[in-house]
Amino acid sequence: MRVLAVAAHPDDVEWLCGGTLALCAERGDEVFIAIATNGNVGTGDPSITREQIAETRHKEAIASAAIIGAKVIWMNFDDEWLFDNRETRERFIDAIREARPDIMITLNENDYHPDHRLAGSIARDCRIPASVPLVKTKFPETPIPTVFVMDTIIGNGFDPEFFVDVTSVMETKKAMLSSHLSQVAWTEHVFGTEFTENMFIHARFRGIQAGC
Repeated sequence: MRVLAVAAHPDDVEWLCGGTLALCAERGDEVFIAIATNGNVGTGDPSITREQIAETRHKEAIASAAIIGAKVIWMNFDDEWLFDNRETRERFIDAIREARPDIMITLNENDYHPDHRLAGSIARDCRIPASVPLVKTKFPETPIPTVFVMDTIIGNGFDPEFFVDVTSVMETKKAMLSSHLSQVAWTEHVFGTEFTENMFIHARFRGIQAGC
């Protein structure tokens, strides 16, 4: 099976569905991670340029994906400036066509960040034109994938319809998230909280809901 996770930023999928992707990879699925923006404002250090942080975050995303043998599809839009227009939709269509997924996991339209909400909406919209031969992009058409929606940050505004038990791969999920070293200080700067510990709190919350 081919599985595509669509994110707005580097580190989104690690937090929100990294365990599921690790399980998919463990059973032999081919996993792709498509990232819409390059995260080029994700730092609290004004001495770092946008180009430098984008390069760092690209490397971190590749390192994280390599832990489970996933391939990164890098769309390279500016962080905080994701818009729904033809260029954006064509790149999302190409991401879907490149991965040719049986299953696509994308962001929740109720999430806290506008880039998250928009990336999720565009990905769901683009799964259909990605199957249309006369919609011409870099890659040829692909069958329409089954779509699942990942959790929101800290579970806000989302009641899951089913749960995936990721207990066996939590250390893998942590290693993937920890690959995004640039974001450890950044999340503490912005939110005043520790990066990976928040992820574990989130997972425990969902585990309690699921009766694990």
